[in-house]
Amino acid sequence: MTAEDHDALVRELLETDTDFRRLHEEHQECERRLEELSQKSLLSQDDEIEEKKIKVHKLALKDQMELRLRIQDEARATV
Repeated sequence: MTAEDHDALVRELLETDTDFRRLHEEHQECERRLEELSQKSLLSQDDEIEEKKIKVHKLALKDQMELRLRIQDEARATV
């Protein structure tokens, strides 16, 4: 799948798949929170723990979204 096809499929799933949209929104919220943390000049120990947890969760969300994209792409290929 080309990058253009990937982007088009993401846009389609954002419009049609509520679970994919929820994953995407949660992923975006993780990005926003990580950006907030990165603006701090010094992270507390709690901030560092939160940052690590967010990064792990964000990666899991990304994996789930990529799996949905792959399944959708394969379904299209067999039609």
